[in-house]
Parts: sequence; C-alpha cells; structure tokens
Amino acid sequence: MPGLDPIIHQPVRLQIMAALCQLGSREQVDFGFLKSRLALTDGNLGAHLASLENAAYIAVDKTFVARRPKTYVAPTPAGRQAFANHVAALQAILRPNTPPAGTA
Repeated sequence: MPGLDPIIHQPVRLQIMAALCQLGSREQVDFGFLKSRLALTDGNLGAHLASLENAAYIAVDKTFVARRPKTYVAPTPAGRQAFANHVAALQAILRPNTPPAGTA
C-alpha cells in the first residue's frame, strides 16, 4: 500500500494539487486563479507553491504579460504520480478491507 505523502498531505497543498491535477497535460493556471479559488493570501499561496516546487511536484513559469509579471503553475508528471499515490493511500485508509485496484 502506498503511504501518505508528507508534502501533499498538508491541507492547502492537497487542495492545490487536487486543483492542478484536474488540468490537461499541457494546461496551466495562473497564480491569481489559485489564490481566488483557494481563498489564500499571496504569501500563503507562495509558500505552499515553493514547497511543491522544491519537491518537483509542480512547475512554476514566471513571465510578463502586457508588462506585468505573471506566474503560471502546472503539475509535473512526478507531481501527478505523487498525488495519485496519495489519493490511493487515503482510499486504502477509508476502505481497509478492499484490495487496491489491479490486484485480486
């Protein structure tokens, strides 16, 4: 059984990864979208994104749009896999007598 990921397990980072893993493989969202969707301050969101980026779970792209700084965020393949593993670990906790998918 996969274990809980201590990076993703923190509630805000779990919400961030859940939002990002709904994106297509070539999609990304901007900082403002995550900030408003999760009702976080700039500093709080920035700190959590830094933790996820340091773990290589997200890619952060900083650019300029119409001379204004813009930050885009997307999950990495490793981040998607870590999130899937974390969700599987949570499901195993919630249904301890159910064998994992793909086993029988």
